[in-house]
Amino acid sequence: MASSWTGHRVRLRAVEPEDWTAFMRFAVAADDGRGGSRLDLPRSAESCRAWTQEQSVAASDDDRFQLAVESTATGELVGTVGSHRTGPRSGWFECDVMIGADHRGRGYATEAVMLLLRFMFAERRYHKCLAAVFAHNEASLALFRRLGFTEEGRLREHVFFAGRHHDLVMMGMLAEEFDQRHTTSEAGEA
Repeated sequence: MASSWTGHRVRLRAVEPEDWTAFMRFAVAADDGRGGSRLDLPRSAESCRAWTQEQSVAASDDDRFQLAVESTATGELVGTVGSHRTGPRSGWFECDVMIGADHRGRGYATEAVMLLLRFMFAERRYHKCLAAVFAHNEASLALFRRLGFTEEGRLREHVFFAGRHHDLVMMGMLAEEFDQRHTTSEAGEA
């Protein structure tokens, strides 16, 4: 492994302004309903340009940040991973990962989340990671279970999209559980 941010399949890096075209493709593909996420308004090219420009200069306030996930084999942007909510005093953070539809099933999400967890637990000394997953998103639930997350609860009919309410499954992993399950040498092999 070349750095803490690089595994066998992916490299985590800052979002760059020129990434806007990939994010535009991700947004268009998300409209097909396969992603297991909520339905958003269509985004303009200018909106994607502005968002990536914003992200490229954003500070990581209280360890909240979004990183680009890039394939080590091709250098192509394949998704994002990040920490979007934190409770620094209590020692928890919430992570999310999004891999573009054309890049799923290749282990990118697994490795990206592993690299993020290793950083947040070992370097930032957080105690717990949370992930909120739509109950119907079987692929994401399977990902977090494979990584060793435990289902901690279900918020019934918590989110409204696509014409109805959906359950949200709360998954959690403690730093100690991560350490027991994942050794430093397997950071890029998960």
